[in-house]
Amino acid sequence: MYPKLKRATAGLAAFIATLAPLQAQETPEVPETLSLQTTLEFALENNFAIKQAIESIKEQEGLIVEVKARALPSVSLNGSYRQLDEGLSDPDSFFPATTESWSITLSARQALYQGGGIRAALDVQDLLRESSLLSLESTVLDAMLEVRTRYYAALLARDQIGVEEQNIELLEETLNNAKLRRDAGDVSDFEVLRAEVALANAQPPLIRRRGAFRVAIEQLRQSMGYQNYRRDALNLEKVPDFTDELVYEPIEYDLQEGLEQALANRSELKQLEAIAKAREAGLEIANSGLKPSLDLVGSYGKQRSNFSSSFDDGPHGWTLGLEASWNIWDGRQTRGQRLQALSQLEQARIQQQSFRLGIEVQVRQAISALQEADQLAQAAVKVVEQAEEAVRMANSRFETGSISQLEVLEAQVALTEARTNALAANYQHLVAVAQYRRALGNESISRDIWPSAE
Repeated sequence: MYPKLKRATAGLAAFIATLAPLQAQETPEVPETLSLQTTLEFALENNFAIKQAIESIKEQEGLIVEVKARALPSVSLNGSYRQLDEGLSDPDSFFPATTESWSITLSARQALYQGGGIRAALDVQDLLRESSLLSLESTVLDAMLEVRTRYYAALLARDQIGVEEQNIELLEETLNNAKLRRDAGDVSDFEVLRAEVALANAQPPLIRRRGAFRVAIEQLRQSMGYQNYRRDALNLEKVPDFTDELVYEPIEYDLQEGLEQALANRSELKQLEAIAKAREAGLEIANSGLKPSLDLVGSYGKQRSNFSSSFDDGPHGWTLGLEASWNIWDGRQTRGQRLQALSQLEQARIQQQSFRLGIEVQVRQAISALQEADQLAQAAVKVVEQAEEAVRMANSRFETGSISQLEVLEAQVALTEARTNALAANYQHLVAVAQYRRALGNESISRDIWPSAE
C-alpha cells in the first residue's frame, strides 16, 4: 500500500504544478480575460479548502512516522553525576569513603512482540492516510462544483445586463417612433409620455443587474482563492472579460448507469470503507492488550570505581537480555477499550450504509433536476423565438396604426421576460449538469492523472 500512496501524493504534486496559467502570487494581476478552465485551474492551486485538505495529509504523514517509531529500535544515552556531603559518606564501610559518584550508559530496546498491536497501529495509520487522500479528492470535487456554479452565476449576471440593455434599446426606439408619430399628428403626447415612463422604469432593473454582477464576481473570487490585496484603483476596479457563454448543450444520462458509476466512483464511499478497515485494525489494537509483550534490551555502560575517581579506572561492560510482560489483570481496562473499538467499527459500517443510500438519493435528485432543466431550456428557446416575432409584428402593425403603443410595449416586456427566462434556464441546466457529474463522482479532470489511494 505504501508505494501506491507515495505515487498518489507525487501525482497530485505534479498535477497541480502543471495547472498554473495564473501564477500564484501574493498579489496576482487581474487577467484581461477569464475562462472556466482557467478559473478551475487557478482554484486547484489556491482554493483554501483544498490547501487545508493537503495539510491534513501532511499531518497524517507525521502520525505515520510517529507510529512507525514503535516498530523501530530506540537508543538512549544516559549519564549521572552526584556530589555527596562528607557527612553522608561511611568511613567504616568495606570500601573507602567517597563524596562523588558518576555513571554513563548507552541503552537500546527493540520491541519483538506486542500482541499484534504495532502492526495493527501501522495499518490504522496507512488507512487513515488513504482516507485523507480520498477526503482531498472529495474536497477538490466540491470546490470545483462551487467554482463552476459561481462562474455560471457570473455569466448569468453578465448576460442579464445585456438583456436589460437590449430592452432599453427597444424602449428608446419605441420612444423615438412615438415622437415622430406625434410630430406627424398620428398620436397624442400621452403616447410619448407612456413611452418615456416605460423607458424610465427599465433603468432600475439594469442597475440591479449590474450590482448582482459585481457580487457574483466577488463570490467567484472567494471560491478561487484569489487574494487581491493591491489597493491601486486600476487593480481594484478591473473586471476580466468572461469568455464563456451560457449555452444549452444536452447530455446523455441514465439512472441505472448513474447509480452504478456513483457507487463505484464516489471518493466519500471509498473513504468510509478505509475508515471501517481502520476500525477493524483498531479492534486488533484493543485485543493486543490481552496478550504478552516481548522486548530485546541491551546496554553498554561505565561507572565510577569504588577505589578510584579516575575515569580510566571505572569498570565498564555490556548487558543483553529479554524483557517480557503480561498484563494479567488491568481492572477491565482492556475490556473497555475493546468495547469502544467494537462500537466504533459498527458505527463505521452504519455510516457506510447510510452514505450509500444518500448517494443513491443524490443521483436520483440530480437526474430529476437535469430532466427539469432540459425541459425548461428547450421550451425557453421556442418562447424567445416567438417573443421576437411578436415584437417584430407589433412594431410593424403599430407603424400602420393597427395597434396601440401599449400593445407594442407589452410585446417588448414579454420579449425581455422570455430572454431572461432563457438565460435562467441555460444557467439552471449547466448547474444541473455539474451537480449530476458531482453526484456520480465524475469531473472534467481526467482520472488517469488524478491521485488515487487504491
